[in-house]
Amino acid sequence: MSKKKIVPAMEQKRIRKSFDDAFKVKVVLEALKETITIAELGSKYAVHPTQILNWKKHFLERSVDVFSGSGRERQELEQLRSDRDKLVHQIGEQAVDIEFLKKNLKKLGLL
Repeated sequence: MSKKKIVPAMEQKRIRKSFDDAFKVKVVLEALKETITIAELGSKYAVHPTQILNWKKHFLERSVDVFSGSGRERQELEQLRSDRDKLVHQIGEQAVDIEFLKKNLKKLGLL
């Protein structure tokens, strides 16, 4: 008979489960329906009930942002627009400089 090797608890590695966003939304929407308990949802999807409650809380906190847009997103959008305007201006200046150089190089016979 072979003996089973007993591995001390410190040597065992716990593998953390990771769930994709679509799965989390599916579970949260089902939790919001309240047709079954959170404990039953946990058993059904093999997720701890506390985790489902955390997802649900986070979902409800961020749901307002869907319709209003967060302030951070607006600031980021304004920054991107400002950067774009600066780059467009810089491109315009460079185009003028190139034309000036071409014109003067032709006068000097170097082009």
